[in-house]
Amino acid sequence: MRNPTILRLLAAALVLTLTSACSALRPTASEQPAFYSLDNARLDAPGAPAEMPKAAPAAATLIVNPPQAASGFKSQRIVYVRTAHQLEYYAHSEWIDPPAHMIAPLIVAALESRGRFRAVILTPSVAAGELRLDTEIIRLQRELASAPSRVRLTLRAYLVDNATRQVLSWREFDESVAVASEDPHGAVVAANRATPVVLGKLADFCADAATQWQPAADQQR
Repeated sequence: MRNPTILRLLAAALVLTLTSACSALRPTASEQPAFYSLDNARLDAPGAPAEMPKAAPAAATLIVNPPQAASGFKSQRIVYVRTAHQLEYYAHSEWIDPPAHMIAPLIVAALESRGRFRAVILTPSVAAGELRLDTEIIRLQRELASAPSRVRLTLRAYLVDNATRQVLSWREFDESVAVASEDPHGAVVAANRATPVVLGKLADFCADAATQWQPAADQQR
């Protein structure tokens, strides 16, 4: 005859084993990512006038193509660099959209603030324009080589005459801002401080180039 105590111990051990196995099969709760925006390109960025001036009647219409991004910067992942040439990404912090998508309307707003164009239009659009702006984010990354670390934004821009397909001018804009707190949020704040500085320089560059531009018909006279 079997001992009841031994049977009870065996049953308890079996229940414990089955419970442990079921727990191991359940997916573990993962940390939810935090999402951040790039939206601080203010109209009062360096160089912007206090009031938006009105463009001259003969001013050009500027078509702004959607910005591109270099390899490694096309996704929503927030980039940091500890070793030169090696990109790493935060595991639980992301942009709400790829930076190239977020910066597009900010570029338009910065250009409009200078008042040098009859209109500034982001493609896709059925509207036509005399000038076109092509941009590319070369880098948007946190650099950990210094203390405090810094966020660096580099943007390359080409201003093109749509009639002749000629590149009128191009420039690369670079800004580095110190990070106030050594966490992903600190990097995002620094990125939002660097963005209006870069876009202010971009707007001035385009405004100056537009001032010197002449339509192809006028150049042939």
